[in-house]
Amino acid sequence: MGHMVKFSDFDQRGYRTTDARTGYGEWAATYERTVQNAMDIALLDALSVPAWATRQCAVDLGCGTGRTGAWLQRHGVVAIDGVDLTPEMLALAEPKFVYRRLVEAKVTDTGLAALSYDLVTVCLVDEHLPDLVPLYREAFRLAVPGAYLVLVAFHPHFIIASGMPTHYTSATGEPVAIETHVHLLSDHVTAALTAGWTLCEMKERVIDNEWLALKPKWERLRHHPISVAFVWRKTG
Repeated sequence: MGHMVKFSDFDQRGYRTTDARTGYGEWAATYERTVQNAMDIALLDALSVPAWATRQCAVDLGCGTGRTGAWLQRHGVVAIDGVDLTPEMLALAEPKFVYRRLVEAKVTDTGLAALSYDLVTVCLVDEHLPDLVPLYREAFRLAVPGAYLVLVAFHPHFIIASGMPTHYTSATGEPVAIETHVHLLSDHVTAALTAGWTLCEMKERVIDNEWLALKPKWERLRHHPISVAFVWRKTG
């Protein structure tokens, strides 16, 4: 039986909170200077599944400024479509010439054709969704049999232990939180299994010396997990 965990029970910051579209619209200008590769790219580098260059066509859900898409392109994925809710982020992704097409839409309701992709990626998106099931179901709908879903998440343990939401600094210097939801690892597994996915691989990243060089104030969180990657496969 699932247990609903609310971020408000752990919030130690009390920042003004905005919705994802508004928040990422304001954050877009400084996003790439503030998000650390140690959070997500390092986990992509650590995965042994899938063999990226064997993937013909990918969709990057919550593509943002194109960080994940650029990584996929470097690793041999030729055709990549990007979906994001925030036009300001898409405007920064477009001139990178990473994406075949960019679509402004919700990751849970993309409007893209079913059975179109052999790779689906979702990086640092899920904590903004109140429910994971629609995300995993939409990814499953988009995927062909044999496709992989690679999802990288802000680790629920870290959100709870740090009491820190996803946040950015506004143009006026104010720290602003983006709506953050805590999804336990079991919530991910339950939602993915409900949608029909089979788990192939899972990796977790902890706060290590590399992280503490970037964030010295996090010393008290040394050895705590901060991000997690799941690799799912659509069998059949």
